[in-house]
Amino acid sequence: MTSILDRINALPADTWRRCPGCSGLVHRDGLARHAHTCPDCGHHFPLRAAERIAMLADPGSFTERHGDLAPLDPLSFTDRLPYPDRLARARRSTGLQDAVVTGTATLGGRPVVLAVLDFAFLGGSMGSVVGEKVALAAELALRTRAPLVAVSASGGARMQEGVLSLLQMAKTAAAVRRLRDAGVPYLSVLADPVYGGVAASFASLGDVIVAEEGARAGFAGPRVIEQTIRQELPPGFQTARFLHEHGHVDIVVRRQELRGTLSRLVSLLTLTADRPTLPPRPSPGPGRAAADPGRSSSAGSGRSSEEEAVPDAWESVRLARAPERPNATRRIEELFTGFTELHGDRQSGDDPAVIGGPARLGGVAVMVVAHRKGAGTAENVARNFGMPHPAGYRKAMRLYGLAERHRLPVVTLVDTPGAYPGIAAEEGNQSGAIAESLALAAGLRTPVLSVITGEGGSGGALALAVADRLLIEEHGVFSVISPEGAASILFGDASRAPDLARALRLRATDLRELGLVDAVVPERPGALARALVEHLGGLLAVPVEELVERRYRRLRSYGTWTTEKEDRHG
Repeated sequence: MTSILDRINALPADTWRRCPGCSGLVHRDGLARHAHTCPDCGHHFPLRAAERIAMLADPGSFTERHGDLAPLDPLSFTDRLPYPDRLARARRSTGLQDAVVTGTATLGGRPVVLAVLDFAFLGGSMGSVVGEKVALAAELALRTRAPLVAVSASGGARMQEGVLSLLQMAKTAAAVRRLRDAGVPYLSVLADPVYGGVAASFASLGDVIVAEEGARAGFAGPRVIEQTIRQELPPGFQTARFLHEHGHVDIVVRRQELRGTLSRLVSLLTLTADRPTLPPRPSPGPGRAAADPGRSSSAGSGRSSEEEAVPDAWESVRLARAPERPNATRRIEELFTGFTELHGDRQSGDDPAVIGGPARLGGVAVMVVAHRKGAGTAENVARNFGMPHPAGYRKAMRLYGLAERHRLPVVTLVDTPGAYPGIAAEEGNQSGAIAESLALAAGLRTPVLSVITGEGGSGGALALAVADRLLIEEHGVFSVISPEGAASILFGDASRAPDLARALRLRATDLRELGLVDAVVPERPGALARALVEHLGGLLAVPVEELVERRYRRLRSYGTWTTEKEDRHG
């Protein structure tokens, strides 16, 4: 099989490029001599994955891994073009199977594992294959104790794979969490741009985060933010310098300095990793962990007659968003006893969109954490319609840590349109807060039980939905993006939202068929309380080491893909 470098070099390239920074014409040979930056104004041009690898790895040291993984079409998704046709176009134009290239190399003479995203392949979006290859790269780094270096350039999660793409955020965060626990260095490089699901997962979890000069990064893009909050954004918003000023990244470097900076960091952190450390957490015995007996695509606390008449996807969205639907305050009153609300994230504030504290469920002490919408317009405004700021996710993490220290199971109630897209949220590092939530929950050494009680919107919902068991009420929804957002992006017409709701497979029954939830809970009195008690009882019977291992295997199982050989022969 030809190498990735050979495949890319065989593709045609433009001889002259116009610089977006100074409008001058630059010859491609001149660009190559200046590390693909403008020799006049310093503008950083986009790099293909192969160019990036050639720039970072010692000459001749890179060996590609898992280059045969190719995406499938799990949702039979069609927007302006069927997803398989869109993939075929991307393969022809880039020479890649998907948007990331992974492998081993040396950097400054030291072994590293590389994972490099290529924005030219569907905007560097993260679907099942990207998530799988990043997780495999992290696992290879863990086995070999070689530092992981990831270079991200991405528009976010891949809508065409629906919730499966969203769950790659949790998968990659879980894999990075294991590197942290083992003391294996991880360096994250932000190229231009890094948004959405990539920004809010592995890209924001580096031991050191390095941003290239001029890179833009954040959870929500500037256009989405402006359209949502109707505010003009400040100059330099979400640029590398903005991120540095607000404490989101460690270093901003020009591309010419990147290799030397990474080489120095690999050298320093590798020495640190080789020193004696505290005893590692115990690991389970050899072999793959047994499947979680509580997980079943058809599991449920019984099927109601109402569930038999499954509503249309758009009707499910309407029901999940209904103003009269009980919010977290009511749910906690109905489900738990002795609840004591705890406040604040111990850093910047107390976000009213997240509520949490200790309580009892069926006589068992637990830690409750929930998205909280308001009961009316005024309260919804006060609680930001259940859309957390970074302080909300940091509050949730603080409560997770408290639960782990005192061996309290965690129960989360998920009901949010998504994380808040706004200037203050970006200044507070929304992406980093969500990413850290995912990583923390992935390795939390106590049972975690989560239920989607209404709207499960994007990464803002997933931040509280990484669990040992994931339940959903029968009129709940869970999606990588809102149907309106998908319709606006794919068709330029938000009125196509009902069509996209069906395409996204976001209903409870769809999610069960895809094997992504453990139970669909009928919406009748007492059903949710009984389901929570039943599933919590099952989790409490599992030893903590086995529990954490099962949770990791669960996260690793999300996604669909095939190999180039399988794809060719069917």
